[in-house]
Amino acid sequence: MRGTMKGVAHSGTTLAFGDYGLVSDETSWVTSRQIEAARRAITHYIARGGRVWIRIFPDKPITKKPPEVRMGSGKGDIFAYVACVKPGRVMFEMAGVNREMAKEALRLAMHKLPVKSTFIEKETK
Repeated sequence: MRGTMKGVAHSGTTLAFGDYGLVSDETSWVTSRQIEAARRAITHYIARGGRVWIRIFPDKPITKKPPEVRMGSGKGDIFAYVACVKPGRVMFEMAGVNREMAKEALRLAMHKLPVKSTFIEKETK
């Protein structure tokens, strides 16, 4: 089932592991390839310094029929796995790097994702 795409995230809306994070501002499906591209952009920029947590997991299979196939004859094969991301969901977290490096690394990751997102920091008390 395709599911619903409305509403805001109820869980995963606060930083749980790191000091900096990337929060979604829109609703979308994020594929496993997009998550991996964003992860690679982050780790390449921080050059093995610090720690990265991925807070979304692509557990929804999406099917698609091949091009130029006639209608009918059942459902298509699994095309991709996606994670349903709603506004307010923390997608990535970082720790162990300074603020400027974290902001730039997460900015590079934003360009790999299909959703508009925002850089956040943990509040110090």
